[in-house]
Amino acid sequence: MPLFKTITPNPTTQVYIWKVEESVEELEKNVNLTPHCRARLESMKSELHRRGFLSIRHLLHEAGYTDQDLFYTDNGKPHLQDGKYISITHSYNFTAIIVSDDTEVGIDIEMQRDKILRIASRFTPLKEYHTLANDDALIRKLTIVWGAKESLYKIYGVKGISFLKHIYVEDFDFDDAKSSATINYKGKKSNYAIDFLEFEGFTCVYALAL
Repeated sequence: MPLFKTITPNPTTQVYIWKVEESVEELEKNVNLTPHCRARLESMKSELHRRGFLSIRHLLHEAGYTDQDLFYTDNGKPHLQDGKYISITHSYNFTAIIVSDDTEVGIDIEMQRDKILRIASRFTPLKEYHTLANDDALIRKLTIVWGAKESLYKIYGVKGISFLKHIYVEDFDFDDAKSSATINYKGKKSNYAIDFLEFEGFTCVYALAL
């Protein structure tokens, strides 16, 4: 089973990344889905989506959980029955979860694509990145910023938050592999630590509440 990478951001937080290479049939082995999740799986038309969905159940197993331990609130935010914090992401052939005993967390994986250049002005002030040498570097940086804001949105879980107006990610160097961010929404300010890694044309970003 291709558990791609595990990361320990701190003693109470773990990140698990899966590279999805198995068939649906292989991934279904030893996976016991709740009736609700079985129905969700069977409603998925895309084989890639089914494989991603099942691989997340294997990641849960790596973290010591089963499908029965996971539930979602009305706004679609995942939770664990034992009260620990969890966030889930998938993109093409990679999936990931982050689990923390005591800290709100969010995670996002994105494929690095030039499409992000066309939509960048909708989620971040582009003037901050004029010093980048070329489009490849700009695509990398914008993908990290988007992933950070997606991760923060997952943590905050409130409709109405604007990526452009309410979420700010501090500029960073690629070599540092980290940044910080803030959410300013309705008079409340929240601070977060951001970490990221790049692999095989993908970017994974995860955020921890401070």
